[in-house]
Formats: sequence, structure tokens, C-alpha cells
Amino acid sequence: MEPIGHKRWAIAEGHIPAQSSFSERALISHETACILNAGDREAHVQITIFFADREPVGPYRVTVAPRRTLHLRFNDLTDPAAVPRDTDYSSVFESDVPIVVQHTRLDSRYAEISLLSTTAYSEA
Repeated sequence: MEPIGHKRWAIAEGHIPAQSSFSERALISHETACILNAGDREAHVQITIFFADREPVGPYRVTVAPRRTLHLRFNDLTDPAAVPRDTDYSSVFESDVPIVVQHTRLDSRYAEISLLSTTAYSEA
């Protein structure tokens, strides 16, 4: 398949609630970057996290196999540092091949779960 997407994406909105009303992994408050690699080569992706009051952290490195998707929880990013909870942040994704990035947040601080999903920004 012909690759689709872009090599650079940004998610300007980021915030992982520190609290959850549930203990099951699927229902713990989290943020996810859904990364699609529709091409025929591995995507080597570097992620940098930006904050309002401190220097950026990164790069976090992930690989997405050809013709596959990776649903990457920001909660699981630990190297070079854990993404802090209850802290506003933004993220930039840089890949060596075109990818598509979508952002999702599950906020389960209250029993009435809230879900937000947006496509990241990319310049043509």
C-alpha cells in the first residue's frame, strides 16, 4: 500500500488525570496516541513532550511495524521520564516515514466516563 500521512505531527492538548474511578487497566484515566503506519517500511517515531513551565522531555522512541497500528498510552511512557499526571502538556511526533496520528483521552475521575478523540495536527 502507498504510505499515507505525514512525518511530523503535533497534539497541542495533553493532560493525564491522576485519579480514576476504576482499577481495571481499560478504565484507568489515560491518554493514547493512535499511530497508523499504512506503508511498507517500519516507522521509527520520536516523541517530544512540551510543558508550560519546564524544558521539553524526550525523545521517547517507538517503532510501528509496516501496515500496522500502535495504540500508545502516554501513561506507559517512562524512558527518558514518566509523563507526569495532572500536568498540561503537548507532544510532537517525528517519523522517518509517513504516519497518521490520532489522540484519545479517557477521563474516569468520575463514574460518568468522559472520552475525547481528535486527529493530531500536521503540516502538508
